[in-house]
Amino acid sequence: MNLRTFCLPLLALALPACAALPSPPEAAMTHPGFLVGDVRVTDHRDHDDLLSAGLGLAGLAGAPSPIADPAHPTPAELRRRAIQANWKGIADLGPLGGYGTVYGGVPDVPGREYQAFARVPGASQPHRVLLQVPDHFDQTHRCLVVAPSSGSRGVYGAISLAGAWGLPKGCAVAYTDKGTGPGYFDYADDSGVQLDGTRAKRGEAMLEFEPKPAPIDAGIAVKQMHSGDNPEADWGRDVIQAARFGLAMLDRAFPEQAPFTPQNTRIIATGLSNGGGAVLQAAGLDDEHLFAGVVALEPNVYVAGHGRPMYDYATEAAIWLPCALTSPRFARVPFGRAPDGSVPPAWIQRCASLHTDGRLPGATVAAQGEAAYERLRSHGWTDEAMATAASTTAFDLWRVIVAGYASSYARTGATDMPCGFHYVTIDKDNHPALADAATRAAWWADGSGIPPGNGIALRGGMDHSDDPTLAGLDCLRNLWTGDGSEARTVHASVAATAVKLPRADLPLWVLHGAGDGLLPTAFSSEPYVAWLRSEGRSPLYWRVPYAQHFDAFLAVPGFGAAHVPLMPYGYAALDRMWAHLFEGAPWPKALPTPAASARGEGMLRREMLGLP
Repeated sequence: MNLRTFCLPLLALALPACAALPSPPEAAMTHPGFLVGDVRVTDHRDHDDLLSAGLGLAGLAGAPSPIADPAHPTPAELRRRAIQANWKGIADLGPLGGYGTVYGGVPDVPGREYQAFARVPGASQPHRVLLQVPDHFDQTHRCLVVAPSSGSRGVYGAISLAGAWGLPKGCAVAYTDKGTGPGYFDYADDSGVQLDGTRAKRGEAMLEFEPKPAPIDAGIAVKQMHSGDNPEADWGRDVIQAARFGLAMLDRAFPEQAPFTPQNTRIIATGLSNGGGAVLQAAGLDDEHLFAGVVALEPNVYVAGHGRPMYDYATEAAIWLPCALTSPRFARVPFGRAPDGSVPPAWIQRCASLHTDGRLPGATVAAQGEAAYERLRSHGWTDEAMATAASTTAFDLWRVIVAGYASSYARTGATDMPCGFHYVTIDKDNHPALADAATRAAWWADGSGIPPGNGIALRGGMDHSDDPTLAGLDCLRNLWTGDGSEARTVHASVAATAVKLPRADLPLWVLHGAGDGLLPTAFSSEPYVAWLRSEGRSPLYWRVPYAQHFDAFLAVPGFGAAHVPLMPYGYAALDRMWAHLFEGAPWPKALPTPAASARGEGMLRREMLGLP
């Protein structure tokens, strides 16, 4: 990789060290005022491209990309690992999934990257923005795709959706981590992550996340959870800043074609999961008509007075789903039973605990499981969502998610997370231990943005009972159902994440898997779409049969057989958006949802998707 890093001053007076460097033509172009520090510009050609960092499809699906000196990885090595980890964490790259043959592809796309830290007004911590500009950027059809990261991932967290679709078409792609990501701060050595992904100690360089000082035994601080900013409330603003950053960097990349504006460059916002929610937030804030179209996949979206916010139904699921899943109706769903076909003992114990507490009737596990199931049904959970949520329950993801989000909404730091939770570094035997240099150095590349994983554990919120996690979960649930000061803070933070109404003429498409058990359609997409229609908007909506939340899980034997991937429907929606914006195709008022069918035990075939 040929690295070119330019010092681009924020203030009228440049630093002397920057002034001494020669200024290429693109350095004279505009510099958005919301940027913090320099813009890092890197070239990616010759076995180091934009879309796969030179790994290609086989390399992305393979073993983790090697690092020559694990304790001291180079920025190029970290970038390659980050791109690979984000592909594998989102897309189905398994041998039966059909990626690259039935849909999608990973061609070599040489080009440049522009990356910087940005900050929204009032935030204490920055977020990342990154623009990928392919060498074959289509200057006739000027297209900019803006994509916030999925889940809690870092800045490359939407590459398998936005990059895979946009870069081969000649679009530039602007990403943002939307205030999330694995820029973990380790109090043990007082270090965090620099712009290039390498680590530095507090005071040595600008960091992605630099929390307030704390004792060396304070553990790990995570930007989304511990910034005190409630980043989710700013996701839409982050997306808008990414769009403006993309336009400004296109001015730098092609000064002879400048200026790039929303009037001469079509901007498409797209994202999935939390990224889908972020683009819908941005659509509601787009008073200046930046966006020409929006495509949101399985969005974590909340409309005030409609549906349910994620924290509400996730804390409910964490407590009640283990018992509900003991029902025989879930005996054959993936992850619904232990490998020997038995009900996991922890789920049986949850039934017993809720019964002992007087929350569940029934003298038998069967009766208690049925009562828990009926309770969830009465609160809007469908059988399909519960069945797929067996995976989330088996992996203990509900507790992981709500413990982290509680801290974000309560605006606490690493040392005062609600309900006694905290993050610590551990050794290979799961015992508390200092992180070694190699583990710490790889966090930015390998981490998902929400521990545990990669040598970090979630601790606390447990007791010594037969159901050790229930006390902590009840505490987290009480932050939603209670009326204490911390609960009021959580409610105010969640209220701040509610979306606003987008403009009437904005082409907008929402796609969601009918079997999504993490963000069920009944609580998110369906109330959002119904609200839009009640307000005179005409969104397209596909509730895709047999699709669920985690395409990456489809590589797991048994799980993939029951589902189809959601990603190809996102690509299809983006294709139609392109045809509308650049080829004059009319934007339909409605489209029939494809009649998908489960993949089965064999290879995915095109006809299973039900796409034209």
